[in-house]
Amino acid sequence: MTPQLMQSIQLLQMTHFELNQFIELEVEKNPLLEFAANDDSPTGPDRHGKDDLHITQDERSDRDNAEAATFDPLGDVYDSATSATGERMSEQLDANFENVFPDDTAPQRADAPELLSQWKSMPGGGEESSDGYDLDDFVANRVTLRDFLNEQVPFSVHGAADLLIAQHLIDQLDEAGYLHADIVEMAERLGCATVDVARVLDSLQQLDPPGVFARTLSECLAIQLRARDRLDPAMAALLDNLELLARRDFASLKRICGVDEEDLLDMLAEIRKLDPKPGTGFEASPSEAIMPDIVVRPAQDGSWAVELNPDALPRVLVNQTYYATVSRHAPKNSADHAFLTDCLQTANWLTRSLDQRAKTIMKVATEIVRQQDAFLINGVDHLRPLNLKTVADAIKMHESTVSRVTSNKYMLTPRGLFELKYFFTVSIGSAEGGDSHSAESVRHRIRNMIVLESPEAVLSDDDIVDLLKKGGVDIARRTVAKYREAMNIASSVQRRREKKAMAKVSA
Repeated sequence: MTPQLMQSIQLLQMTHFELNQFIELEVEKNPLLEFAANDDSPTGPDRHGKDDLHITQDERSDRDNAEAATFDPLGDVYDSATSATGERMSEQLDANFENVFPDDTAPQRADAPELLSQWKSMPGGGEESSDGYDLDDFVANRVTLRDFLNEQVPFSVHGAADLLIAQHLIDQLDEAGYLHADIVEMAERLGCATVDVARVLDSLQQLDPPGVFARTLSECLAIQLRARDRLDPAMAALLDNLELLARRDFASLKRICGVDEEDLLDMLAEIRKLDPKPGTGFEASPSEAIMPDIVVRPAQDGSWAVELNPDALPRVLVNQTYYATVSRHAPKNSADHAFLTDCLQTANWLTRSLDQRAKTIMKVATEIVRQQDAFLINGVDHLRPLNLKTVADAIKMHESTVSRVTSNKYMLTPRGLFELKYFFTVSIGSAEGGDSHSAESVRHRIRNMIVLESPEAVLSDDDIVDLLKKGGVDIARRTVAKYREAMNIASSVQRRREKKAMAKVSA
């Protein structure tokens, strides 16, 4: 495989962000590559017959000034209509709209001259400025967890040495607010006593948000319960046996904590009010929106219109004019001419590869829409089983190519935004000899069955198998158990205990 072929394959599996980064690097090092202009400012010939890319700066300025001074008949018509309307309304209502509050203009400026000067000094403020507002100037900065803690540290920790220890502890926090550091090693690294680090850590654990600076989940919950004055011996014993709570072994918990069922339910209700990750509300990195590569819309003829998202398509051009101009002045056997030739070949390869990438994505997406037409109309219950080979054979491509195209690519449909790999699921046979069922649709059925079950009629895995077979799905019990565990759904025994406990709490 040639390096260019390998890079073409890599382009297929790049995300929109990765592809833009790659193209920016190529444009930076290749003088023949340039980004295409936006649709609202085309680079085609103007009315004078000159290409916008090849006119001089003086010509562009003269042209812009001439266009700005062009007579605007629509504006004159609007101005005359509005002025006539204003005069007529002033006569009919005996009011002058130009001076509704005559006593408010001058006194306001005299009462607060410093505010007026501040307003005029702001970007876009005052009558003297014609620039628009920059909304970023008015947006509050997002407070991070470290900033929030640094504001509280001076009120809880005193002394230069303790402040240094506190800052070092803050730097060791993760995004959830947990401390992943050994205080003994930290004391040796800072050259101080371990008791000093422990003392500062104890002070920091009293800061907001409650539970921050904990080293384990049980310690995080204990800090929050201590702040609520709810950390009694029974609750401490419960926190020391959280693995039993995860297994819903309520009988063992009652014996270890020394409480009856009613007290245990109250303790569980108290724990549900706590925050196991107190630092997530201050996460510094904002969520990034996913840009779909494909947009699917209903067509007028009842089919589906599959289109490439124009915002996700990179726009690069090869400047042939620049190459012809420069190559005329470079000797054919010189290093400059060889460099330009190599740049031209690379630029042409990149544009062809991007075009081929877009066509391949379009082919794969069109075939997926054709295969999953029932899902787009009726929902996840009608998602068909689909594999890479089916799509590859339909569009005459290799399975590896389809796999690369569907990686990290997203499709916007009337049902929502989905990754292309979402539509590929294994097949589950039909109990009635009909069409096979998608594994994703079967998981969706299992989830709905469990959600709708009552505490008195909790479904076992065998019950779910029987109900699915009545619905035409031939599935084994171990497959149901595997799907249930993958969806983090407890067994029927654990669900029955939990639903009864929740019913008592609600009552």
